[in-house]
Amino acid sequence: MTRRPLAAALLAVALPAAAGTNTAAITASVMAPDCLQYRIVGICYWLLCTPFGCSVKTSVKVRHYVPDAVVSSYANTGDNPWSEMSVLGLPTPLAQAGGDGTTNHVGENNLAKFKEADVIGHPGAALFRQFARSFGYACPGASTPFVPYFLSNLDVLAWRYGLPEMVYPESLIPGRREIGSTLSGNLWGNLYPRSGSLHQADDYKTAAVIAQRAGDITTRSGQPHVYRSLLAKAKDGYWPAGALKESDASTGQWQRLSPELSQSCAVFPERESHAESPDGSYAWALWRPYACCKRVGQTFLGSTDFQ
Repeated sequence: MTRRPLAAALLAVALPAAAGTNTAAITASVMAPDCLQYRIVGICYWLLCTPFGCSVKTSVKVRHYVPDAVVSSYANTGDNPWSEMSVLGLPTPLAQAGGDGTTNHVGENNLAKFKEADVIGHPGAALFRQFARSFGYACPGASTPFVPYFLSNLDVLAWRYGLPEMVYPESLIPGRREIGSTLSGNLWGNLYPRSGSLHQADDYKTAAVIAQRAGDITTRSGQPHVYRSLLAKAKDGYWPAGALKESDASTGQWQRLSPELSQSCAVFPERESHAESPDGSYAWALWRPYACCKRVGQTFLGSTDFQ
């Protein structure tokens, strides 16, 4: 079967199940040109030496986004919307349940919301490589499919109690590390403390902020959380993605997977309309930018960017 028919067949099988997120649907979602954003950005120079002498060879430098991880944000422990992975977020002796804040006053709206979050390696790596190579040379991402990089039920002190980040300057000073802004009227929430609780009336916005927090943690090293770093090492001809930054598309973008599948990527706060999940469970694919060029010699001499 050729590449395009194979991709089309997988997409056709997975689309009906998009709302009930599963591995097939998530795998097929990588065929999204809007998220890929494939670009030729420069030229790499290599020194190739043979018994007959040395010469300088060139290769094209490309830049595109890679779906590194599936980030789930959900209301109750064990309810990850990615059905095959929900077992990883089951309750533990220290993380028994989730859910929003409650009140005894009927007319009072308690805005305290809580979400668990999982960051798991995207399962569509093989299909993505096939899809990206149809545009040209493709760069590898940092993740391994199905590997958990962050499970909030194991990060009890930081995720449920905000320790120690509740006393960080980013947590105490308004306007620092926020998703959206008060001045523009689209403030979704504060990034710190990077815990599971947020004061926000909108369930979708709450889930998005929690997903951003989980992505922020895993794309950095040395954070006071229980996690695995989602970072690749730079090498000759390979420039991996760095730390995720809120509202900055040059560091990463989000593709909505559940409760409805989107074929486009955006940063939070996003302009595209969205639907709230009836059970408070959401999932996004985190796409991050990588640049690379094909090795055509033994020694990397450098690169020139067009822009």
